[in-house]
Amino acid sequence: MSIVFVPKKLRGKATVNQETIQRLLDENDQLIRCITEYMQKGRAVECVQYQQILHRNIVYLATIADASPDSAASTSNSTSNDTSASAAAVNGHTEGS
Repeated sequence: MSIVFVPKKLRGKATVNQETIQRLLDENDQLIRCITEYMQKGRAVECVQYQQILHRNIVYLATIADASPDSAASTSNSTSNDTSASAAAVNGHTEGS
């Protein structure tokens, strides 16, 4: 289950740290792999639930990023490189191909 699904009584009380963000990024990586696998097998219907969780995680990460403008300047270069690498991975491209 996604770590974004937090009980209502705990919402807004958790501190967001690098470990939490990394866990979400790792989870997103796994979700993308599952979605890709299901799509290749022609099982698009099963992808929907994973796409919804992935969307929720991405929106959550974007909200965190928007709320912390002080760190945006220092990570802008690494973020653009990571985004390019992620896009290539999603499209099935690797550095060796």
